[in-house]
Amino acid sequence: MTQLNFLHNVSLTEDDIIIRTAQISDVETITNYYKNNKDHLEKWEPERDNNFFTVQGWYQILCKFDELNRNGSLVYFIIIDRQSSEMIGSISFSNIFRFPFHSCSLGYSLSEKAQGKGIMTKALTAAINYMFKVQNLHRISAYFMPKNNKSKAVLERLGFKFEGFAKDYLLINKQWEDHELVSLLNPNWIKPQTR
Repeated sequence: MTQLNFLHNVSLTEDDIIIRTAQISDVETITNYYKNNKDHLEKWEPERDNNFFTVQGWYQILCKFDELNRNGSLVYFIIIDRQSSEMIGSISFSNIFRFPFHSCSLGYSLSEKAQGKGIMTKALTAAINYMFKVQNLHRISAYFMPKNNKSKAVLERLGFKFEGFAKDYLLINKQWEDHELVSLLNPNWIKPQTR
C-alpha cells in the first residue's frame, strides 16, 4: 500500500503574496471575494446560484472542500495580498487521481484589480511547484476559453502544452463555450514507494 501524506495547512510565500490552503474560518473573506468580483468573473466561470455568494453557501462549500482535501482529492488555495491582507485570487487543484494517473485539473481566478501585475504567474508557479514536489503529481491539466488571452498567456509562460480542443465544453454566462486543453508534466516525478 502506498503511504500518502496530505498537508492541510499549506502556506507559500512569494514576494508580495501569500498562497495558502483555505480554511473554514476564511468563509467571510472568500464570500466577499466572489461577491466583489461577480461581474468580472461571470464571463469566464460557470453560472453560480445565489447561494454561492452567501456566507452560508461558502460555509457548506468549505466543509466539502475540507473533506476532499483530507482524502487527497482537492487542494484549494486562496491568494492573499501581503500588504492589505485581502484575498485577490484562488487556485484549485481538483479531481486529483493518484495511481495510475497521478494527475489533476487546475482552475484559478484573479480579482479585477489585481490583473496585469504578474500575480497569477507567481502564484501558480509556487502552487504548481508544491503539487509536483510535495503531492508528487505527474500531470496538471487546465482548460481555458480560446478568447481568454490572459489565461492562455499565463499557462504558456508556465510551460503548459496544447493537447486538445473541446467543442461546447462548458456552459458559461448562459452560452456553451469551446475550450482548449493544455497540460504540464512533472519532469522530476518519482514513482511512489509501496510497502
